[in-house]
Amino acid sequence: MRMVDLIAKKRDGKELTTEEINFIINGYTKGDIPDYQVSAFAMAIYFKDMTERERADLTMAMVNSGETIDLSAIEGVKVDKHSTGGVGDTTTLVLAPLVAALDIPVAKMSGRGLGHTGGTIDKLEAIEGFHVEITKDEFVNLVNKHKIAVIGQTGNLTPADKKLYALRDVTATVDAIPLIASSIMSKKIAAGSDAIVLDVKTGAGAFMKTAEDAKELAHAMVSIGNSVGRKTMAVISDMSQPLGVAIGNALEVQEAIDTLRGQGPKDLEELCLALGRQMVFLAKKADSLEEAEEMLKEVMRSGKALEKFKEFIANQGGDPAVVDDPDKLPKAAYQIELPAREDGMVAELVADEIGTAAMLLGAGRATKESEIDLAVGLMLNKKIGDKVKAGESLMTIHSNRENVDDVIEMLYANIRIADHAEAPVLVHDIVTE
Repeated sequence: MRMVDLIAKKRDGKELTTEEINFIINGYTKGDIPDYQVSAFAMAIYFKDMTERERADLTMAMVNSGETIDLSAIEGVKVDKHSTGGVGDTTTLVLAPLVAALDIPVAKMSGRGLGHTGGTIDKLEAIEGFHVEITKDEFVNLVNKHKIAVIGQTGNLTPADKKLYALRDVTATVDAIPLIASSIMSKKIAAGSDAIVLDVKTGAGAFMKTAEDAKELAHAMVSIGNSVGRKTMAVISDMSQPLGVAIGNALEVQEAIDTLRGQGPKDLEELCLALGRQMVFLAKKADSLEEAEEMLKEVMRSGKALEKFKEFIANQGGDPAVVDDPDKLPKAAYQIELPAREDGMVAELVADEIGTAAMLLGAGRATKESEIDLAVGLMLNKKIGDKVKAGESLMTIHSNRENVDDVIEMLYANIRIADHAEAPVLVHDIVTE
């Protein structure tokens, strides 16, 4: 088998066999096939696409290129959730204890964030003492006993994906649907879950800017998951404006606590219920999505979900007192209001640019080496569709530096006030096959 022949085959729009795909991924992972040939292969995929079978084979070839996590020692159906990213995306902090409160195992492998704000681990580490440095045996035992635990990502998960992703980034092939879908699904499958719920974002703060592109990606990932034996469902959700009201690590922990109490932002609660009901349904704890949602609402109302969050924090070394006393979370030195310059309604909050403003404060990482400031970020006091008067606060900037002129300038440039505006629809579609 020669790589040049396989490039030509895909260039001509022909279907590759399972063996041919395995040959390419194995050879590239080992270093036998050079970057320039895989670059040509990625570009051929970009223009000629792949069949559903090819996409599944590509995904599994990347899964098998490195370590996989065996969660078979955990009792019950393990359901994982993945978001394609966004600004103020606090869903995991709410969903994990909410679903675990229904005795569904949530064995979460998470990473640190690169971009607007920290990842799930960074956010949780805003709680003093919380840590994810636990052994796999401890991880399994915690999930079996308490139904919830979070561990850091292993370094040797899907090494082929890491190599291919870095190559796509510099060859203008990042936004090829088969390559995006196989990249995301390979990591989820290697992480050992039985079922997967996907939150595919669309809008200004998302990778997929249009609902049509988001739907195409969702269908591709659901198809891959189901064809390799993982029950998979997807929600297409709006990211034209930040989700919830908090952008920043400690601020998002506080928002998660409020939401578990039933006092959080309505859009965040709505999305958590939309994703959570699919997790409960796939875990076979409910006969319908409607029944699943009612079960989630009940553990929220009863306080059981909040108690599960406290238990989870304590089990991983954190101080559970933050749940009842959020003043124990890191606090920024300065709270600076951003006043509206005119009367009207908020018509636009450009999510990705507002996320970048939070990163300028130190809430996220510009590079892997960047230090995160867990206390800083933004709190939205108005969202799209809200009325505002001149002088009224649009946002509160939480900063550890007094001069935030650069942040203020960026925020004003990405907020638009108009005579009329309507709040965007949050959940655009559900994809189940």
